[in-house]
Formats: sequence, structure tokens, C-alpha cells
Amino acid sequence: MSTTDDSFSVPVKSRTLDKASLKDKWWHIMDSWKVGIIPLPLFLLAGALIAVDCLGGKLPSDIVVMVATLAFFGFACGEFGKRLPIVGKLGAAAICATFIPSAMVYYGLLPDVVVESTTKFYKSTNILYLYICCIIVGSIMSMNRTTLIQGFLRIFFPMLCGEIVGMLVGMGVGMALGMEPFQIFFFIILPIMAGGVGEGAIPLSIGYATLLHMDQGVALGRVLPMVMLGGLTAIIISGCLNQLGKRFPHLTGEGQLMPNRNNSDEPASATPAFSGKTDVTTIAAGALLAVLLYMIGMLGHKLIGLPAPVGMLFVAVLIKLAHGVSPRLLEGSQVVYKFFQTSVTYPILFAVGVAITPWEELVHALTLNNLLVIVSTVSALVATGFFVGKKIGMHPIDVAIVSCCQSGQGGTGDVAILTAGNRMSLMPFAQIATRIGGAINVSISLLVLGNFLV
Repeated sequence: MSTTDDSFSVPVKSRTLDKASLKDKWWHIMDSWKVGIIPLPLFLLAGALIAVDCLGGKLPSDIVVMVATLAFFGFACGEFGKRLPIVGKLGAAAICATFIPSAMVYYGLLPDVVVESTTKFYKSTNILYLYICCIIVGSIMSMNRTTLIQGFLRIFFPMLCGEIVGMLVGMGVGMALGMEPFQIFFFIILPIMAGGVGEGAIPLSIGYATLLHMDQGVALGRVLPMVMLGGLTAIIISGCLNQLGKRFPHLTGEGQLMPNRNNSDEPASATPAFSGKTDVTTIAAGALLAVLLYMIGMLGHKLIGLPAPVGMLFVAVLIKLAHGVSPRLLEGSQVVYKFFQTSVTYPILFAVGVAITPWEELVHALTLNNLLVIVSTVSALVATGFFVGKKIGMHPIDVAIVSCCQSGQGGTGDVAILTAGNRMSLMPFAQIATRIGGAINVSISLLVLGNFLV
């Protein structure tokens, strides 16, 4: 009888070990094999479910389905960019997440139902603004108060110097190539520094249509590719600056513009570590704080015309400086910021690539002369920000990455540039560079053009 028991005890133990081994292997796959943040089994399941909907001829544009769709394609494109040799470390993930979808739409490689649903979802929900407001509020609330106010006071000087030098260098290169000065400035350099599409290219095209007596669609078709190419150049430079910071750590604050030279009790880092005690209700309150501040920004836009993200930014800074929210709520805002930074960036960039990035216009503008003017303009702008920032006691690489945002594609460009530079905490300063700097450039230039044509 004992022989029988012994004969059965070994297989039972073996089966138990096998089951434990299979379970551990499965958990290892779930925890370690990921595409972006998505465990590989869930990624494959998402792809299969999206394929079933596409084969059925309808992909719902509601938020439930679109969360899975944007995450699947966004992280797939971002992961592809990260794994590219050499350029994978220079911002290729953000570039691929934006421009691969744009190219796929143009060449018909993305199912029409995915394109239609993504475009409808992106344009109807304004999800980009939810992303930006959570990033801005979270990054401001996690900053050291003293370095925050010093950064806001000092960042304008490198920005101004960068724009002046960038314009002069761009004009010089364009004229050396035999291009007309009027075309160089108003149809290449100014669109680059206009603040993106909605706040830059479209107002410019309206102004040009009125002042130059041309069709607005024609004007926009000439301006928009320069905005996109300028943004692409800025993304690449931002990625290079991030690698430069890793090689020379003394040149960067890793998302902090100013060295911490005060004796306050606040942490010096731009994003202090979590305490680990933040509960779900506090995180929800942090998200609501960001939304409410954006609504205040929208009210300010209606009353005085200030862009809503900028108005929200100023209100958030005032609340931070006045100790208007508790440390616990500040940490809740930071958790929300980290969630959007890690989980929403690539899905957002994919939606941007599908919905508002016209690949054909980008390709048509890829002439050698245009590229030389654009690259020289953006490079001079960023290099000036780097050296001026260093001269006045700021972290030069972080200032230079903010300078990259002066030639970005608006809010979407800021996301891509800061993602490539791994400096999402600089979003408040990027918004100033994009929104305020772009608005000033457009207003002054159209005023000068109007007086010049009189």
C-alpha cells in the first residue's frame, strides 16, 4: 500500500509544481512583456478586438472603445520609435507616434473606420486640452515655489533673444540661397514661430488672405507645412538635448529651469517623490482641480481674449504661490500629472497624427531650400536659448528645450517636443513660449505687414 502511495505522490507534487510554474510564467509575461505600458497579452487582445470591429465595418467612437484603440496604435508606434537604432534615443518615439499614423492615413494603410472614429473622437472631445490642463497644473503644483517664480521671470529673456537670432539667421540663409526676403520671413520663418496651427497658422492665413488678397485655403496650404517641419526639427533637437544632458549632467536640471539656491523646506526637485499615501479621492480631487482651473481659463478667454491654457497657467501659479491648496491635494495633482504623462501621451500623439497632421503637405514642402532655412532658424533659436540661459544662471539644456517649443506645432507640438526631451514638467513654460510668444509674433508681424502694404 505504501508503494502505491509513493507511486502517486510524485506525480501529484509534479503537477502542483507545473501548475505553479505555469502561473508564475504567465504572471511574468503579464508584468514584464509590455508594449509601452500595455502588457503583451492585453495588447494582443486589444488588437484582436479592434480587428473584429473593423471587419464588421464599424468602430464606435465612444470613449470606451477609443481608449483601447488609441492606446493600441499609439503605444505600438511609440514602441517602434524607441527601438530604432540611434534615433530611438533622439525623440524618434514621439515622431513615430505622430507621423507614422499621418503617413498611414495618406497611403491608405489604416482602416477607414479607424480614421473616421479617431478623427471624430479627437475633434468632438477636445481631449488634448484635458491632457494639457492636467499636465500644466500637475507640473506647477509639484514645483518649488522659489524656482517657479524665478523661472517665469527669467525665461522671457532667452526666448526673446532666441527669436531675434533665429529670424536673422533664417533670413541670412534664405537670402544666401537666392530666396525672396518677403517669402522667407512671412511664409517660412514667421509660421515656424507663430505658435502652432490653431493659434498661429490659421490666424496668419486669415491675415494674409485679407492683406495680400489671396484665398485663405491657399495661404494656409503654404503656411501649414512650415509649421509642421519646424515642429519636426524641434522634436529632433529636443531629443538630442536630452542625450546631451545625460552625457553632461551639470548642464541640466532634469526638468527644472533654475538651480535651487534657497534654504526653504520645499524639495529642490521639480517633481518630488510621492509619499505613497495618496488615496483615490485625493487623486480625483487633483484631476477636478485641473479641470476647474481650465474652466477659469476659458472664462478669461471670453472676457479678455487670453488663451485658455495661458489663463489657467497664471491662475495655477498664483494658487501655488499663495499656498491655496493643501500638500495632500498637491500630491494628488502630481499623481494625475504622472498618469497623463506615462499613459496618455502616445495615444494623444497618435490621434493628432490621424486627425490633424496632413502628410501630403509635409512631403510637398520638403524642398532643400525650405529645409535649410527651417533647420537653421530653429537651430539658431535653440542654441541662443541654451547660451543665454547658461549666461544668466539657468540650466541651459532645459531652457533650450523650452526654446524648442517656440517653433513647435502648438499644444500638440509641446507634447511631442517635451516627450522627446523627457521634460514634461516644463509644460507651463512651453505653453508660455507657444501661446504668448506665438500670439505676439503673429500680431506684430500682421500689423507691420498691414502698414507696409498701405
